Amino acid sequence: MIRQIVPLFFTLNIPATLEYYREKLGFDCLGTWQDPPVYAIMARDGHAIHIRCAAPPSANPDKYADELLDAYVHIENADALHAELAGKGVEMVRNLADTPWHTREFVVKDCDGRLLAFGASL
Repeated sequence: MIRQIVPLFFTLNIPATLEYYREKLGFDCLGTWQDPPVYAIMARDGHAIHIRCAAPPSANPDKYADELLDAYVHIENADALHAELAGKGVEMVRNLADTPWHTREFVVKDCDGRLLAFGASL
């Protein structure tokens, strides 16, 4: 039985990525490994993202035009989270809106160029 699936994100600068996820997206660091860190776990509301120091795969040049997401995060209140992240200066690539698939969602670009969608069921 699957209990949870955890995304694994690559970055060349773990300290900067940890700071961004902590300060901008409201995640807590659960731990890092080695000094300087080569691996870390960040979590918010009981859900984790693992961060690994490695070169990201080659970027797709149409990633942003086609909105090729790196993660979709199901949330309870899209309006509240959007206001929180916008207040911290998080870069929005799609503003908060209701969708034809019955969600209220928005998309942000993180410090390493990943696209994260946040959505709540209507």
